[in-house]
Amino acid sequence: MNTTRSGRPALTRPDGTPVRVLVVDDDPDLAEVLSGALRYEGWEVRTAGDGASAVAGARELRPDAVVLDVMLPDTDGFAVLRTLHEVKPDVCVLFLTARDTVEDRIAGITAGGDDYVTKPFSLEEVVARLRGLLRRAGMARQQEEGPRIVVGDLVMDEEAREVSRDGRLIELSPTEFELLRFLMRNPRRVLSKAQILDRVWSYDFGGQAHVVELYISYLRKKVDQGRTPMIHTVRGAGYVLKPVVR
Repeated sequence: MNTTRSGRPALTRPDGTPVRVLVVDDDPDLAEVLSGALRYEGWEVRTAGDGASAVAGARELRPDAVVLDVMLPDTDGFAVLRTLHEVKPDVCVLFLTARDTVEDRIAGITAGGDDYVTKPFSLEEVVARLRGLLRRAGMARQQEEGPRIVVGDLVMDEEAREVSRDGRLIELSPTEFELLRFLMRNPRRVLSKAQILDRVWSYDFGGQAHVVELYISYLRKKVDQGRTPMIHTVRGAGYVLKPVVR
């Protein structure tokens, strides 16, 4: 199954090598969090904290995409973008900014940026925007995967949105389907509540663990009830889907 650790279909450069992304932000904590989310996609990521190091990093990495903060300590992102386009004219650029006015958005797009995300943002949103930019620009391709996911006797047809276990259909709500799909794309891997929230509900962890617990209980009633359990709780870590060993 050609999926990322996040459960999304893997996205690579046309030659099959990892997508290259440069993250430019003078907040080291934010840069680290962003980099971690992008590496989770299987991409090669480097960071820079100012305009000069961004240009130097771009010359070395030759990135397919740049996540670029508008406000930098030595210059602004628009000036950096102009130089980046000299280094690599076809690079995709996603601006980050704390300002959300029409004028700012127009300035970013006019300068040659491809998209614009306002702080604070969700990591899921940044990843989704980058994936869209890269595909539209022809800088990356999605590795093909079949519409069926099979884990033991549990089968999911993604196109028909049908799930069956041991040949018997299981009726799922849209959210239950997405949660089970994430579990099935990561069999035998323990997934934390934070990872599940970010992937299925697309928002941060803070205080929403009960939502995951509730939907896991719904899934267990439909997938495991009357059968050998496949969905397991790993205390203090999260949940894991395991095929039944016969």
